This record gives sequence, structure tokens and C-alpha cells, in this order.
Amino acid sequence: MVAYRRDEIISATELARNLSTTLNSIIDHQKEKIAISKNNKLEAVIIDIEEFERLKEAYELMEHIEIAKIVEERSKASKDAYMTLEESAEYFGIDLDAL
Repeated sequence: MVAYRRDEIISATELARNLSTTLNSIIDHQKEKIAISKNNKLEAVIIDIEEFERLKEAYELMEHIEIAKIVEERSKASKDAYMTLEESAEYFGIDLDAL
């Protein structure tokens, strides 16, 4: 869970009134993030565009790593589940040259 300092939380109403100032505090790196509350509940976060892009790339990389793990696991499982033609012929006592 992410922790927010008191000065990083802003109500939706206050954001509407001070959008430019709030955005500038993110753009100028005065604040790392701004959490937006509505009815005393945190609903959204404003972050710098470069930070968002880094997070998006990290998320996509994690997805690729997860997919690679799944492919590797299935590849290992399929090696145990299948036999080559030669292995099958030997197992069933079939002479491939005779075919």
C-alpha cells in the first residue's frame, strides 16, 4: 500500500479550483504524486507522465516475463508428454525402414 503525505492529498473540489497549480507542482517535481479524494475516499492519483510511462513499461515487462514462464513450463511438460516418431516406433516395435 502506498503512503501519502498530507500535502499530497487533495479533494476533487479543490483540484477543480486549482488544476493548473496542482499540475505545475507535479510538472516542476515539487511533488511526486497527488492523490485525489472524493467523499473522503482516495479515488485517483496524478503522477508525472515520465513516471507513468516507466510504470507502464515495467508492467508490460512483468507481463512478458510471466508469459515466458508459462511457455517454459508448458514446453517442459510437453517434452514429457510426447515422443518422437523414432521413439514411438521403437516403443511399439515397428521397423521404420520396413514401412
